[in-house]
Amino acid sequence: MSAAAAVYLAARSIIVATLAYALVVAGTHWAVRRRSLNAFGGWPRFVRRISDPVLQPVERRLLRSGGNPQDAPLWLLGLVVLAGLLVLWAIGWLLQALATLTVLGHSGPGAWIYTLARVAFTVLEVALIVRVIASWVGWSGRIVRLAYSLTDWLIRPLRRVLPSFGPFDFSPMVAWLLLSWILEPVVLRLIAGLITTP
Repeated sequence: MSAAAAVYLAARSIIVATLAYALVVAGTHWAVRRRSLNAFGGWPRFVRRISDPVLQPVERRLLRSGGNPQDAPLWLLGLVVLAGLLVLWAIGWLLQALATLTVLGHSGPGAWIYTLARVAFTVLEVALIVRVIASWVGWSGRIVRLAYSLTDWLIRPLRRVLPSFGPFDFSPMVAWLLLSWILEPVVLRLIAGLITTP
């Protein structure tokens, strides 16, 4: 087994174990709320003891935002699923990038230009996703500002052209479609054609 496959397998195993933990916590909490389990029984007390260090920050955050702290186990489960998917995606992307760099080490400048163009489109697409998620959950910060600065050149003209849909802003989705379905294939095809042209 290669080192890359071992890293991916180890990360996946940790994520599966964390997901199992979150499922046990959420399932036990749900059973206690439905009165299928006695809250003062041995199993619920054990689960609460092993989950308090993780759940208490989530409960505090829910209280500050006006949510119900009883929902913390469900939020924990959702966060574990989302974080697990993101970590696996990031590791897969990183391993693919390392493999690509290894191949590029033996390639000419045309392959570098093609790869840099692909990376630029990927960065723009990720910036659009960050922008949408940040607008949903009210995030702000340096990464969100960077995402906005990377995508404003495409979003602003689309907002002027698209009709209004009330509170819904479809310009990031249209921008995503333009980037991934039209601009990226066209640009990459042009670069590939220039590389192969003698």
